[in-house]
Amino acid sequence: MGLLNSIVSAMGERNPELGAQARLLPALIEQVNRFPGGLPGLIEKFQQAGLGGVVASWIREGRNEPISPDQLHSVLGGDVLNDLAKSSGLDADAVLSNLSIMLPSLVDQATPDGEAGLQRVLGGVTNLLGAQRGQTPDGV
Repeated sequence: MGLLNSIVSAMGERNPELGAQARLLPALIEQVNRFPGGLPGLIEKFQQAGLGGVVASWIREGRNEPISPDQLHSVLGGDVLNDLAKSSGLDADAVLSNLSIMLPSLVDQATPDGEAGLQRVLGGVTNLLGAQRGQTPDGV
């Protein structure tokens, strides 16, 4: 069992309410990693959907603006949503509900220095996912 799976299991055992978010987290990381352009590509998709101000609040210092499950669905689309549901074992409504809570905080924490922090975190996520798959950070 990899590090991420251990963390997910521990979160679910300690607080059942966090169990759904814990199951969704690895699926979300994998989805962002596969998303065209990674996290910057996902952020661009939010901007194209007219939610640039919302996602910008998650990157810069200050209060994170909320996002509704309906807004998330319109940005992510059915295919991404279905992939997240299948990977996490949650239904689509639970995925959207939990993402509306998780995503602002995750993007905020992933970008402590704004855009500069975004690039640094992407390298860390890539390394973490490679370690989960038993690969070295450079994919060898």
